[in-house]
Amino acid sequence: MTSLEASGTGTTGGVRFLGGRGAYGRLLARGAVLLIVTLGLYRFWLMTDVRRFLWANTEIDGETLEYAGTPLELLTGFLVAIAILVPVYAGFFLAALNIGLLGELTGIGAFLGLAVLGQFAIYRARRYRLTRTIFRGLRFTQSGSAWIYALRAVGWWILTALTCGLAYPFQLASLERYKMRHTQYGTLPGRFTGSGFGLLLRGLPMWLLVIGPLALTVVVFVDSVDWNALADAVGQGGDDVMGRVEGGNPALGEAIVFAMLMTALSALMAALLYPVFQTVVLRWWTSGLRFGEIEAHSKLRIRHVYGAYMRFLWWGGLFTLALTAAAIPLLILIGVLAGKMPDSGLGDIAASLVGLGGYVIAALGYSMIYRATVLLSLWQLGAEALQLSGLAVLEHVDATGGASSPLGEGLADALNVGGY
Repeated sequence: MTSLEASGTGTTGGVRFLGGRGAYGRLLARGAVLLIVTLGLYRFWLMTDVRRFLWANTEIDGETLEYAGTPLELLTGFLVAIAILVPVYAGFFLAALNIGLLGELTGIGAFLGLAVLGQFAIYRARRYRLTRTIFRGLRFTQSGSAWIYALRAVGWWILTALTCGLAYPFQLASLERYKMRHTQYGTLPGRFTGSGFGLLLRGLPMWLLVIGPLALTVVVFVDSVDWNALADAVGQGGDDVMGRVEGGNPALGEAIVFAMLMTALSALMAALLYPVFQTVVLRWWTSGLRFGEIEAHSKLRIRHVYGAYMRFLWWGGLFTLALTAAAIPLLILIGVLAGKMPDSGLGDIAASLVGLGGYVIAALGYSMIYRATVLLSLWQLGAEALQLSGLAVLEHVDATGGASSPLGEGLADALNVGGY
């Protein structure tokens, strides 16, 4: 762990994470069992326990953070969010009925509304978490319009999709500037100084390695396909369209095989480079954070993030072996019971129950392992790679603002766009 490196004037220091991986793992394991027992209701209490653990074990300039949120706030916000989302999902239902123009327009409107509502929830959830975060007796606050943020975010996502991801660095920079411009620690205003162009330069080699094979596939297809023959074959109709398409395009089969190989290569490069991408973005983001005269600088290393994913693969592999070892005797027992009572249907019922139970246990298990390895490591590594300057200004900060509504957190949970 990084030790605190305060200067003689107390204006420069590091960040320490004091929590143990074992204690965090036990917290998650207990939470997984209670999630099964309570049919998922315990997740509000588990999320609160996780945040209290992470906040209380993050030390800045000799003082730890405090999380003041409660499980009942999260539960209340979730229930209110469900009531708000019912009309949106009703729109999707009408669209699925295919009742003409009205259904189509309702479905499109519901989809766009859900996209905007998701970004609205992200902003409001951040406000909730900030106002429940206390440091040295003072809370963080966030102002600004969640609706304006949501519209900006949706517009940026559309531009990012149209540019195949090239606009993503500018999207991050723009949205972070909006969030930090409306963020305060007591009376200390926040701001973000990260450059979208700087992030683009760092990420461009990764973008080329991932998108390059797909772009090459498009070029090969355009060059290999006889588009006139393809149009004629499709225009003739009949039952042998594919045969005529292949006959008029002898290189089409090779182009399809090439496309499959290039797509696999692109997916492989994306998987291998994702930890690098996370490191670059996290280092860029934390280094751009400012609160008044306080400046953050990150020295996060790529190899450390790769180590977190290797731990996930190791423990995930062991968990897979344990699940397999437990499932084999159960399946054998079900087979024996089904053979002795072939007409009772008990074998099918038992197999269905075992399958459902196995799915729940596997989903919870892999989720908890991911939280205990990758997510915990990213929090710890991101914190301990930080160096903060200008900390003397903390002595002159006054309290301001109050706790905000948990509605945004509930919406984020209901839409599955929440986070720590």
